[in-house]
Amino acid sequence: MFSIISRKPELDEEATVTVLNGTPAGALADRIVDGPGGYSGIDGDEQWAAEVRRLVELRGATLLAHNYQLPAIQDVADHVGDSLALSRIAAEAPEDTIVFCGVHFMAETAKILSPDKTVLIPDQRAGCSLADSITAEELQAWKDDHPGAVVVSYVNTTAAVKALTDICCTSSNAVEVVASIPEDREVLFCPDQFLGAHVRRVTGRKNMHVWAGECHVHAGINGDELAAQARSHPDAELFVHPECGCATSALYLAGEGAVPEDRVKILSTGGMLDAARETSARQVLVATEIGMLHQLRRAAPEVDFLAVNDRASCTYMKMITPAALLRCLVEGADEVHVDPETARLGRASVQRMIEIGQPGGGE
Repeated sequence: MFSIISRKPELDEEATVTVLNGTPAGALADRIVDGPGGYSGIDGDEQWAAEVRRLVELRGATLLAHNYQLPAIQDVADHVGDSLALSRIAAEAPEDTIVFCGVHFMAETAKILSPDKTVLIPDQRAGCSLADSITAEELQAWKDDHPGAVVVSYVNTTAAVKALTDICCTSSNAVEVVASIPEDREVLFCPDQFLGAHVRRVTGRKNMHVWAGECHVHAGINGDELAAQARSHPDAELFVHPECGCATSALYLAGEGAVPEDRVKILSTGGMLDAARETSARQVLVATEIGMLHQLRRAAPEVDFLAVNDRASCTYMKMITPAALLRCLVEGADEVHVDPETARLGRASVQRMIEIGQPGGGE
């Protein structure tokens, strides 16, 4: 038997709630297996979904899921979106407990913006190759080499990196953030080299240095694949995430006339959803992590959304399995902690971004 404390606002007093004894959750929890690839042993079926919703209610929690999560995780969540939008929802939610189905830096960002709330991630081993591509020590050394430079960090960074950052940005407002910096100030942009190249190309900024980091999933979607898919689907629009290694190739295809320029759209995940609702195209080629297809198809079911690379799946994102989520709700684990001073400094860099311009669709 396992008990939790429910602190839902509508309860008159603190109530102890038994969650396993004599319930389907008990039988399901007994099947959970922990292995090198994460927690397994449970399917995301209707029984599982019902138990997840019951436990979310008992915990008085808000359940958030990133756009790249497994469809079953997205479908059971209270809110689905990009990491920054979800972190802002977490800060505004009346519930004291946030269950964040995403990778670790995303749960950290939620904790930074909601320091007094309990933030849980179903598997704390769910990392991020992009966030890991720069450490706080590496950023400090880079800053020491460029005294007086303004550090602009993508929100896809750790709390420690955000704490050393002057202004955060998203893929929606990175151009606006960099353009807001006086032209005589050097800019250090990290960690994504492809987003940085996109910003430098659009702004024409000469004194902008870009860190050579990348998301291994987006970097793996290459220009040859994009060109081949565009030839096979000549009437399709192209939705390309700026983290992709093929973003420059997409612009080249448009410039060469291989694809009409108005069909090539470099978009954040939130921007993709907005464009999906507005497109008149019958087919759209999508260059981002394949979990995004689930939300796009829900937003515009009449459109045929096709992955440019159907192998573009983030192993870390997919570590948030049905088994991991159930374990999280049963055990109240894994809790995310951020040092208060680190959180204070990181929160300031996010707030400066919001003051410059609305961050839009996040990453």
